[in-house]
Amino acid sequence: MTLQVRPATPDDLSGVLEVFLACWRESYRGVLPDAAIDAMTDARAETLWRRVLSDPVGIVLVAERDGGIVGITRYAATSNTDGRIDGAVHSLYVSPRAHGGGIGGALLTWATAELREAGAEAATLWVFAANAPSIGFYEAKGWHPDGATRTQPEFGEPEQRMRKEWT
Repeated sequence: MTLQVRPATPDDLSGVLEVFLACWRESYRGVLPDAAIDAMTDARAETLWRRVLSDPVGIVLVAERDGGIVGITRYAATSNTDGRIDGAVHSLYVSPRAHGGGIGGALLTWATAELREAGAEAATLWVFAANAPSIGFYEAKGWHPDGATRTQPEFGEPEQRMRKEWT
């Protein structure tokens, strides 16, 4: 039952897809419109995660328990135009069957510690505005909405940006 966090490899694709699609199809049901959920097909998810797992920009970590992937996070530290380091958590998914076990918190702590170590003074993430459970989770971890919003064409649902400072 020990949780192991490690860098993802392309060989992790099937486990990553299992967690990601379960989140879309189970955790987002009742949060996002059915059309948005149904638009995340197996093929679309596979294309997305093949690209992410082979992208040298950013880091993808998986959390494993009992030999199976139960969580994923993707984050990056990038230099901005004024020389500061921007931190971003791009993804955080935990298998619906593993919710409440501390996996999301462990992955988020790991990601923010590495962003901080890379020199970022803060980090941001985007969350669907209708996803009250996730917003509550992030707020409990010290994140707060910063007022920015967006609607990405590929998802078609409003998102809000959240931020956490640590300096």
